[in-house]
Amino acid sequence: MTQETPAVGKVSVNNPLEAFLQIGLAALLIVGCLLILWPFIPLVIWGIIIAVASYPTFLKLQKALHGRKAWAAALWTLLLLLVLIVPLVLLVQGMVESAQPIVAKLREGSLTVPPPPAGVAGWPIIGPPLARFWSGASSDLSNTLTKFYPQIRAALPGVLSASANLGFTIVQFLLSVLLAGVLLGNAEGAARATSLLCNRLFGDEGPEFQRLIGATVRSVTFGVLGVALIQAALAAVGFLVAGMPGAEAWSVIFLLAAVLQVGALVLIPAVIYMFAIASTTKAVIFLIWCLFVALIDNVLKPILLGRGSSVPIIVVFLGVLGGFVAMGGVGLFVGAIVLSVGYKLFQAWVHGRPVGDAEV
Repeated sequence: MTQETPAVGKVSVNNPLEAFLQIGLAALLIVGCLLILWPFIPLVIWGIIIAVASYPTFLKLQKALHGRKAWAAALWTLLLLLVLIVPLVLLVQGMVESAQPIVAKLREGSLTVPPPPAGVAGWPIIGPPLARFWSGASSDLSNTLTKFYPQIRAALPGVLSASANLGFTIVQFLLSVLLAGVLLGNAEGAARATSLLCNRLFGDEGPEFQRLIGATVRSVTFGVLGVALIQAALAAVGFLVAGMPGAEAWSVIFLLAAVLQVGALVLIPAVIYMFAIASTTKAVIFLIWCLFVALIDNVLKPILLGRGSSVPIIVVFLGVLGGFVAMGGVGLFVGAIVLSVGYKLFQAWVHGRPVGDAEV
């Protein structure tokens, strides 16, 4: 008995130590995997979101093709790429065409700025300094640029960095669409894996949580991002028809603001600019169109959000901002959806079960 006692004590001491070492090694392995996959996480998340959001439409396409899954996945991926690439090509082409005359005049030294309209100086707060700056630029552009050379030089690296990030974001979007096509082509296997994971995490209520996650992803994708894209397209039409300088850039800025749920704020300076340079009739028509664009989300969101998955605007807003800080350009779109899913799961945990709009 006296000889076996130390062995028992040794076992009792070693068991916690071994458990600690196992947990520590597992944590290190998880952290190592996350560090390796970190550059690809936004891409993978966005690809999964696209696949989940478009799955019902993909099923209809597959049925129309008599169940040919591979053909349906290839065709759907091609359609998604066209939806993404065509606007990007038109945007880049428009920005290049708009910049070419300016670059040519800069090289020739003949670039001039028209004088400000008479009413600009009477605008509250910003009117007098804007009129002085505008008048100085119209009378002697080179001298005005020389005065602001330090600020322009300091801002140039940021502009170049933003351009590089934009290109990287576009590549991420393209790769995400391809990943979504692969996931849709293997939808049954992906659904089984998701079901096993939900059952492992949530037990018997796994299928309910799986449906909740899918409904939230689809509703936020269409109700937030879809509405923002529709509003941006309508705003772009207004900018182009009205002849706004840099209409393409205005459209991109409006899209980002619409995702942030503050698209109307971008339209205010555009309307003010039109009243300053255009006739009253043209400016009023542009104002009416901008009001239509700003208010149409009140009609589209109830239609596209659907029941059982509504999310407070503050959650979407924080998701967009946090996603952009954490993931860059793709995070503007991914962040809102990920945080919305987390919010719905937290609600379900508080209530002890998945809840719908009627119970929120």
